[in-house]
Amino acid sequence: MSSAFTFMQSPVGTLTLVARNECLAAVLWETERENRVRLGTLHRDDRCPVLLETARQLSEYFAGKRQRFELALDFAGTAFQRQVWAALLAIPFGETRSYSDIARHIGNPAAVRAVGAANGRNPISIIAPCHRVIGASGSLTGFAGGLAAKQYLLALEGRQSLALDF
Repeated sequence: MSSAFTFMQSPVGTLTLVARNECLAAVLWETERENRVRLGTLHRDDRCPVLLETARQLSEYFAGKRQRFELALDFAGTAFQRQVWAALLAIPFGETRSYSDIARHIGNPAAVRAVGAANGRNPISIIAPCHRVIGASGSLTGFAGGLAAKQYLLALEGRQSLALDF
């Protein structure tokens, strides 16, 4: 299966936007670890409507004019990963959750480490806000885009105190 991609300049570096089946399939970082997200064959398409719309909405987000994305998403992963990624979409703008909060939210409170692993494989960074997941102590934890990017995104959102309820 072939997917279209384009590049977007952003305050957190060059992002690679990927579309598959008329949906957004990935937002990848310059510092992307090989095989963190498996996408198959890619071809560049700077005119792909889904990618143009994604770039527009991300630009609005970075300009402080958008808090919610309105894009069709194509998450490719296991059922558990998709459950975790859906939980990410439920974290409100400007708020954070811990890995254990996410595990409780999906009804599997013992799966904290598995939630962390799934969060680390989130293919649609920023849109599915894995940057809003922090350590139980409130500390910033690993992030595919790097901790500086995570800190930037949280500051951009005016991060509020840790809220435990979805």
